[in-house]
Amino acid sequence: MPSVKQFQVTFDCAEPERLARFWCEVLGYVVAPPPKGFATWDDYQRSLLPEQQGAWFACVDPSGAGPRLFFQRVPEGKAAKNRVHLDVRVATGLVGEERLAALEAECARLVPLGAVHVQTLYDGNDACIPMLDVEGNEFCLD
Repeated sequence: MPSVKQFQVTFDCAEPERLARFWCEVLGYVVAPPPKGFATWDDYQRSLLPEQQGAWFACVDPSGAGPRLFFQRVPEGKAAKNRVHLDVRVATGLVGEERLAALEAECARLVPLGAVHVQTLYDGNDACIPMLDVEGNEFCLD
């Protein structure tokens, strides 16, 4: 059986482009190229029926190492805690106050982008900061 080499993470959301652009800023990703046959995203959007415009958006890791993130508009709002969430690994290998400082610095960068700081979990050695993205999806700074 062949092993999977690529995967994408899909977000159900109300505003695909807004959420995609938020995650571009968080992760250093870039907007994915427009669909094949279109020079720009605006050209692609104009080719769709009005009810289909803005139905999805995607962003990619410019290095090609990380997964593609795909955002699709759905009619229902978020109803409960995510069963899967992203851990944004900004303090890998750090411990104690150094780890906490790195996580707090990233939190301070993301809040002006629309993220919500839920709480800071710190036990003197390990730390994690649960947050919400611009549509209320949970993620953690780790």
